Amino acid sequence: MSKGASGEFAGRKLQKSRQKYRWKDKDYKRRMLGLDKKTDPLEGSPQAKAIVLAKVGVEAKQPNSAIRKCVRTQIIKNGRQITAFVPGEDAIGFIEEHDEVLIEGIGGAEGGAKGDLPGVRYKVVKVNGVSLNELVLGRKEKPIR
Repeated sequence: MSKGASGEFAGRKLQKSRQKYRWKDKDYKRRMLGLDKKTDPLEGSPQAKAIVLAKVGVEAKQPNSAIRKCVRTQIIKNGRQITAFVPGEDAIGFIEEHDEVLIEGIGGAEGGAKGDLPGVRYKVVKVNGVSLNELVLGRKEKPIR
């Protein structure tokens, strides 16, 4: 004879004990407590506005050798500081300190860094409300604020 609940009216007991042991599952626990959103600088949102604090060059990981142009930014809604990649040739020239930029995830595995950029999880999409891609292609000009 098996131990524990089994039988016609054991449904509630089975359900409760299953629910109890689900908390041992690491992924379930993280999801239920919302830990990923709490640690995420964007707080679960797809994009966020930020202020540029400084332009920085990040060295690419091995076997590549390059200095990738990035910006150190401070997110407006929560004050957290993050490094964001600036995609596009000579695109860094369109960004000055104290500019307002729109930041989004760079699209790495499980929300992590992408390619040869160590620790850089975000990229710049807009500068002062104008698409960075349009600026790089020369279709638009950056407004003076």
